[in-house]
Amino acid sequence: MMPGVFHIIGNATVAQVNLPVAILVWLMIVPMLLKIDPAALREVGQHWRGIASTGGVNWLIKPFSMALLAWMFIAHLFRPFLPTDQISSYTAGPILLAAAPCTAIVFVWSNLVNGEPHFTLSQVALNDTIMEIAFAPIVGLLLGLSSITVPWDTLILSVVLYIVVAVIVAQFWRHARLVQGGLPALDRTLRALAPLSLCALLLTLVLLFGLQGEQIMHQPLVIALLAVPIVIQVYFNAGLAYWVNRSLGVEWCVAGPSALIGASNFFELAVATAIALFGAALATVVGVLV
Repeated sequence: MMPGVFHIIGNATVAQVNLPVAILVWLMIVPMLLKIDPAALREVGQHWRGIASTGGVNWLIKPFSMALLAWMFIAHLFRPFLPTDQISSYTAGPILLAAAPCTAIVFVWSNLVNGEPHFTLSQVALNDTIMEIAFAPIVGLLLGLSSITVPWDTLILSVVLYIVVAVIVAQFWRHARLVQGGLPALDRTLRALAPLSLCALLLTLVLLFGLQGEQIMHQPLVIALLAVPIVIQVYFNAGLAYWVNRSLGVEWCVAGPSALIGASNFFELAVATAIALFGAALATVVGVLV
């Protein structure tokens, strides 16, 4: 029964966008984006060393190092052990993950390491701003260099749907709550939406693993091989971001969140885009497992 249900859900697409995934992603990320204050961009200068380190790793190193690792391991070294017809989607998955830095969930990581909240807020605001412009060109460039055909219309639609429109809706909503009742009203809304966002996250994970469950259960070797470049990338970028910060004399409260931001990915966007582009998201789901 359950495989049949997931098959129906997997086929519920409009313009190559899976509707159940899109709805869950929106329910998950819009409440998180409500926390982001664009005014925090004014505070970038106060933590310029941490911002420069994290931004450099996120946008100048991470996507390109991941593309190199995916090309080395998936497209070449592991190619004989992987399904031939899936090489392109398996190579693209890690690239999609690396081109989308983690956004709102970073607040959780920062809190766990006693991070500086103003740094985290300004870094997330900056990343979201850059992502609206840079995600599609970077993905298009790296997929093209990997000899993967890029359906630009679908890629741009994913960016508009999951980044641009989501950010605009969240900011209009945030502004409306602040006008109506200030920060107390916004805090009440965030508290009310927190369970919804968490449930959407859990349902998204269930849905993703349900859609890819058969492959995960029957192809453990494939899962292990796909995890190799992703694991290397996570430790490399986290270590690099932390080392650069500490080399510049940045305190732990900034260096810690910077390392976690460097290692984390906006998996909701990556998975949704992978489903839209290739109809499957096994490699990005492996990224979620990692």
